[in-house]
Amino acid sequence: MRASRLVTLLLLLQNRGRMTARQLADELEVSVRTVYRDVDALGAAGIPLYGAAGHAGGYRLVDGYRTRLTGLTADEAQAAFLAALPGTAADLGLGEALAAAQLKLRAALPAELREHAGRIQERFLLDAPGWYGDADRTPHLAAVAAAVWTRRAVVLRYRRWRAPEEIERRVEPYGLVLKAGRWYLVAGGPSGTRTYRVDQILELHSLDENVVTPDGFDLSAHWNSYLADFRARLHTGEALVRLTPEGARRLGLTPAGDGWTETRVPIESIEHAHGEFLRLGTDVEVIAPAELRDRIAETVRTLATRYKG
Repeated sequence: MRASRLVTLLLLLQNRGRMTARQLADELEVSVRTVYRDVDALGAAGIPLYGAAGHAGGYRLVDGYRTRLTGLTADEAQAAFLAALPGTAADLGLGEALAAAQLKLRAALPAELREHAGRIQERFLLDAPGWYGDADRTPHLAAVAAAVWTRRAVVLRYRRWRAPEEIERRVEPYGLVLKAGRWYLVAGGPSGTRTYRVDQILELHSLDENVVTPDGFDLSAHWNSYLADFRARLHTGEALVRLTPEGARRLGLTPAGDGWTETRVPIESIEHAHGEFLRLGTDVEVIAPAELRDRIAETVRTLATRYKG
């Protein structure tokens, strides 16, 4: 256990540069006293690291020192290759870099771990986009990724669903998110932090202006908050419906028995619910709201007339 922790400590310093004992302790989930002992052990083993006291102090490796990845376990090696997404890297203009990194990682692994890593690529494939529809065209993705990476402000010409449908806006890129095969840019702007679909960017011009990410900003935490807010706004109403056992199962509900089940289900809007309930055909009857029931009834009458004869 301690050997694994020492390797992790060494890799933290190698990848992040200077870190204080407290920062290392938090990352490793140990006490500061344990970090002191581990640092001493690394020094005794000949690892060239040094520490400095004071406000700007901390531990760091001697410039130029690199360690080989001999500390990887079989599970860690498998996870590293499973997490590498060739399609995603290619979209970002990093396909060749990913291939080169995988070659270097494979070369650094012992023979047994190379075999485990190879099995991962042979037996697992992640295809992120959904079944229906091709992946979104994102001609500006590489430029957006470059702006995120270099922390440069950009001017976007963007298409959105409400009027005015096309807007131009200066934004400060904070990060990119890939969700279900669709790319989103998280960026600061005149109205605070907003999320933009990359496939809806019509034009992009990079500016010679540096971006400073707000203190405490965490991309993962922001995205989770965004999703929670999106879901809260998504279902603002509800409908009272009767469902056959098949209809209940298709809505992800447990049927009450062999007969009809009456229940309330959340809906986004009358328009959206109209289309969704029509998909269920004769397995659903909408009781309320009256506007939704009337609209479905009118659609059914129109279809009956159209297909009559």
